[in-house]
Amino acid sequence: MPETLPSLLENPDVFFTSILNALAHGKTLTSAEAEAAFGIIMDGSLPPERVAAFLMGMRVRGEAFEEVLGAVTALRRRMIPVSQIPAGTIDVCGTGGDNYGTLNVSTAVAFVLAALGVPVAKHGNRAVSSRSGASDVLLALGVPLLSDPVDLSRQLARHKLVFLAAPHHHPAMRHAAPIRKTLGIRTLFNLLGPMVNPAGVKHQLVGVFAPEWLHMVVDVLHGLGSDRVWAVCGLPDGETQGIDELTLAGPTRVVALENGATHSFVVQADMAGLPYAPVAAIQGGDAHHNAQVLEALLHGAHGAYRDTVLLNAACALHVAGQRSILTGLQIDPQAFKECVADVSRVLDNGAALAVLNGLRASSSGTHAQDITG
Repeated sequence: MPETLPSLLENPDVFFTSILNALAHGKTLTSAEAEAAFGIIMDGSLPPERVAAFLMGMRVRGEAFEEVLGAVTALRRRMIPVSQIPAGTIDVCGTGGDNYGTLNVSTAVAFVLAALGVPVAKHGNRAVSSRSGASDVLLALGVPLLSDPVDLSRQLARHKLVFLAAPHHHPAMRHAAPIRKTLGIRTLFNLLGPMVNPAGVKHQLVGVFAPEWLHMVVDVLHGLGSDRVWAVCGLPDGETQGIDELTLAGPTRVVALENGATHSFVVQADMAGLPYAPVAAIQGGDAHHNAQVLEALLHGAHGAYRDTVLLNAACALHVAGQRSILTGLQIDPQAFKECVADVSRVLDNGAALAVLNGLRASSSGTHAQDITG
């Protein structure tokens, strides 16, 4: 692209044509070029065919770090942020896209962490890889999805937990949604959700649908100022497809940002004293079904769902800086088991259920909005 970026951006159509031409020749975009291209998409100034060609060109060639960084930066610039978030607030969120259709794990983990006093700003959306995404199950549980910044700050202060529904904070995404649906395949947008938390959290446990993306997610978040991140992908035995959470069904690959450095290791359920269970043991259903099972969990129900939540919540406590389950760069099984015991207590003594009931009771007088549009 011989012209300078500012001059090309004077005419978005000409600029985007130059971007498509670069992709057609297998070239990698700079972060500035990618940010500009995604900005044009997010501003809704392109016909859907051109956006689809762009997304497919990146998918076929393979998305590069600079391109993901540019996309995240473009979306962050257009989001409606949430302020007054306490230091140490964590997000637990998955990319979706794993097609396993499991029960809602990270949503349950959020209730557990809040019961332990850890502030959680959970970013979520409608279903992606299951029949019930975070927003779906919360609505079925009677938890309001607030949009007003004052209400959000008040909810977090009172209950240590706030749910940030993506459509409230990323209205620019509406321009890409129909195109993604029409394409019907994974695009770069599948990765962006956990990297554009509207609260700007610096601690994140991110579930990723495929292990080859773990380093990318951590490197982008590190580059944007995160303090501690674990990107995790479970690898169920005998399956070729990863799952976007720590799993009981096999090893979980982890890429971790700790103390400014990135390193990799594997987590197994037995390190935490938890038994093996197949993914089928946590098969989910629609929002009503998943809400019933989640509420039973908060009432103390045992089984594979509880154990999966224990595994993920124990690691999230470490990522939040509330516990340490590592010795050097290795999992410390004793510390891991003690962390699981701490998580178990708030499921057994009703503290996690109290968080749910508190959120339900606080719904009157708030500015909840419909997110179906």
